[in-house]
Amino acid sequence: MKNFSTTTLKMTRIFDVAPERVFDAWLNQEMMRKWFFTLEGTNKVAQNNPQVGGTWEIVDHRDGKDYRAIGEYLEIVPPTKLVFTFKMPQFSELEDTITVELKEIQQGCEMTFTQNIIVPHEENWTKSDIEKALREYHEGSEHGWNLMFMGLKELVETGKVSYKG
Repeated sequence: MKNFSTTTLKMTRIFDVAPERVFDAWLNQEMMRKWFFTLEGTNKVAQNNPQVGGTWEIVDHRDGKDYRAIGEYLEIVPPTKLVFTFKMPQFSELEDTITVELKEIQQGCEMTFTQNIIVPHEENWTKSDIEKALREYHEGSEHGWNLMFMGLKELVETGKVSYKG
């Protein structure tokens, strides 16, 4: 029996700007430090090498702790598609895969975000334990991305993020 399960989180958002602007916010490290796993006031590190095989890293400092998110770019197709890995090594060595697809629509662009979430199992878990963990990881991830996407929308549409966390 494998020691993990997977669940998929899919979210769609509309932005009142061209796809290029949203695509840049995912890859430009100055923009990343304002919304991607961090906020400008709590960000310690925002490093990015936006090419296939290149890596990204965010370190956010909150409540006296550093939270590190890292990943590698698997596919970059400007300005329509971005595929990368994501993990937070302090919590798990398991790596999720995230796909961001952008398409131009009449009022700007539509972003479809998909995260394949890997949920580790603990020893002696029952089927209901696994189902509960899958639900919690899915809901927790969705909540986090909802907050980040509010910041992303504000950033690409107004040039700044007012939410301070």
